[in-house]
Amino acid sequence: MKRILSVVAVLLFAVALAACSNQKAPAEQALKAAEEALNAGKAEAMKYVPDLVKNAEDALKAAKDTFAKGDYAGATSAATAVAAKAKDLVSASAAKKAELTKDWEELNAGMPETIAAIQSRVDALSKSKKLPKNLDKAKLESAKSDLAEVGKSWDEASKAYKEGSLADALAKGKGAKEKAAQIMSSLGMSPPSAAGAPSGRAYTGETPAGGR
Repeated sequence: MKRILSVVAVLLFAVALAACSNQKAPAEQALKAAEEALNAGKAEAMKYVPDLVKNAEDALKAAKDTFAKGDYAGATSAATAVAAKAKDLVSASAAKKAELTKDWEELNAGMPETIAAIQSRVDALSKSKKLPKNLDKAKLESAKSDLAEVGKSWDEASKAYKEGSLADALAKGKGAKEKAAQIMSSLGMSPPSAAGAPSGRAYTGETPAGGR
């Protein structure tokens, strides 16, 4: 009886070992496919959805750890999930890129005009014999200095966009827009619109025709 039980135990172990061996190869293939899928879209996705990339990388590491523990079925399942995450990265990255591109185009449609409008206003005030109320020479000089910084920031933003760094371009561009709005306010001009262009007529310090 003991001998029979011993033989049965050996047979069951052999069957289990064979099952594990049969599951190991598919698990290895699944992990390899998942890693290749992740690497294929990783570089582009890092520009737009780095948090999702990290989640996918963590999931891949967990799948490999499961494989190392001998849980091949679990590793295969986990690898399949990683492959799905890799696929989602591509679509999420494309969507984010489209969103950032749209934001940049709206900003770029108005900022050059805004900068030109401020420059024109500064030039006019610099030639004026009398400055408007609430504006003195010190404020005007400060506006000139700040405008130079805005121009520099906008040039950097445009360069970042051309290099494909959309997020960086928008960050610099929005910073330039905020600074431009402050300058316009100090000069008595209407602030930039949502798209970045000046909204309304610049304040000249003079009473409009027909006004009181």
